[in-house]
Amino acid sequence: MSATARNAAHGAKNSRAVQTLARAGFAASGLVHILIGVIAVSLAMGGGGGESADQSGALAQLAAAPGGVFLLWAATAGLAALGLWHLLSAFLDRSSGSGKDRAKHVVKNGAKGVVYLAIAATAGTVAAGGSASSSGSTRSLTADLLATPGGVVLVVAIGLVLVGIAGYLVFKGVTRRFEEDLRMPAGTAGTAVRVLGTVGYVARGIALAGVGVLFLVGAVTNDPEKSSGLDGALKSFLDLPAGVVIVIVIGAGWIAYGVYAFFRARYTRL
Repeated sequence: MSATARNAAHGAKNSRAVQTLARAGFAASGLVHILIGVIAVSLAMGGGGGESADQSGALAQLAAAPGGVFLLWAATAGLAALGLWHLLSAFLDRSSGSGKDRAKHVVKNGAKGVVYLAIAATAGTVAAGGSASSSGSTRSLTADLLATPGGVVLVVAIGLVLVGIAGYLVFKGVTRRFEEDLRMPAGTAGTAVRVLGTVGYVARGIALAGVGVLFLVGAVTNDPEKSSGLDGALKSFLDLPAGVVIVIVIGAGWIAYGVYAFFRARYTRL
């Protein structure tokens, strides 16, 4: 990257407009997590209203609310800006540590950027009147991979990566490493952030581990229908002993993370 291009990228990342939209992106992410948590709890209680307990279900529920389409477009802009901010961070704010540390920084922020841009694209599709199914997309991806030579290995790899990320989320919550992402407030607000962040990260990790296991099951059984994303993972938890309690706890954890994300919108290090 030339010096001129790098300076322009730095200017874009540090601009007030992009940083304001990035903060709005954290808030939008929080709203999505809260809605997913509410759908999950409703699912455990025997309801759910037919909505999928995943991002597509949450966005569809938001679209159906008064003024929901406007909120979806605002969320799309915020999530897209947050994704762009993470991508710029990946390549501009490289750690001064070892090459391994720099590589971890690039991968971590690059992956976050891609994820937020993908959620923004889904939100934009729903806001424009289209439909998006996270579970359907997951099953389609798995089916396409299983139909290709060596595809089973790729599906297994995806499952293992998701389980690994899930373990990291639980670790990050338990050790409270998420505090490094924030300018931690003092007093009651700080205590609330610590509790919400810990509960939220652990709950997200457990749910993501379920998604990863479903990919592994899909690979072992050669059945893409087994890989049904977050919605399928939560429904599979319901089949376990005390499954209703487990899903309610996970749903409450996602709600906690959603509230934490609003604090992060205020206190995040940009």
